[in-house]
Amino acid sequence: MKLVPIEKRTGLTREEFIENYLKPSRPVVFTDLAKDWPAMQKWTFDWLRENHGQIEIPLVDNHMHDADKYFQIAKTMKFGDYLSLIEKGPTDLRLFLFDIFKKAPSLTEDIRFPTIMDGFLKYYKFVFFGGEGSITNLHYDMDCSNVFLTQFHTRKQVILFSPEESTRLYQHPFTVMSKVDPINPDYERFPAMKGATGFETTLYHGETIFIPSLWWHYIRYIDGGFSLALRANNSVFTAVRGGMNLVRHTFVDKGMASLLGIEWQHWKEKKAVEKAQQLIAQEA
Repeated sequence: MKLVPIEKRTGLTREEFIENYLKPSRPVVFTDLAKDWPAMQKWTFDWLRENHGQIEIPLVDNHMHDADKYFQIAKTMKFGDYLSLIEKGPTDLRLFLFDIFKKAPSLTEDIRFPTIMDGFLKYYKFVFFGGEGSITNLHYDMDCSNVFLTQFHTRKQVILFSPEESTRLYQHPFTVMSKVDPINPDYERFPAMKGATGFETTLYHGETIFIPSLWWHYIRYIDGGFSLALRANNSVFTAVRGGMNLVRHTFVDKGMASLLGIEWQHWKEKKAVEKAQQLIAQEA
């Protein structure tokens, strides 16, 4: 497996972004897309704790994608207590896909929707918080939106793969999930990964990564910290694809899991392996 550095750009124009990154579905890191946001200076751990620390938040852990614990809440706690927890050191508890703006509407005044492209979904603003060493397993977003992920204060490692690598990543059928670990790939179990090419970067404070629609992403918190995701659609087809994913997950994947239990998980793993083996045979 090969990891290629993701390009970082300053002063990228709307026209250049659309032609060179959006249309060809190519990731890029903006160093200055969020430079005018009041949140860049305002949203410190201390300020969030002092002003919004009483919000009750739902947390997930590294078992959130297990077959028997899919997206189950591991724990709830006060936001301020959680901020103190992730400042202290490693924890696998994460605040995942959380719309904090519904709990604290005034925070919307601290961000700006970019003009780098059209189609931003202004009702879908999510924050992600995690402790040092916590990870978000490899997946692509079910709604198929383009994602602009902006990092605050600390560091986060991001690894991306294009949709063309789905078979090499052993995508589970009827899902947007993969069980491979791009940091420590197990080539004995997942030999097709040897031929995969990914794209990697470390995000720093104020940087924004553009994750194109349908691109796989794996995220590791180098330090305890947080980021904000804004979403945008540039095509009606991505919205339709996202709707189909939701139907497939709700009625097929969850339905079969309810009916068959762990056997459904085993079947998906088996089919992912079979598809990868076919690819390896074709390339031999």
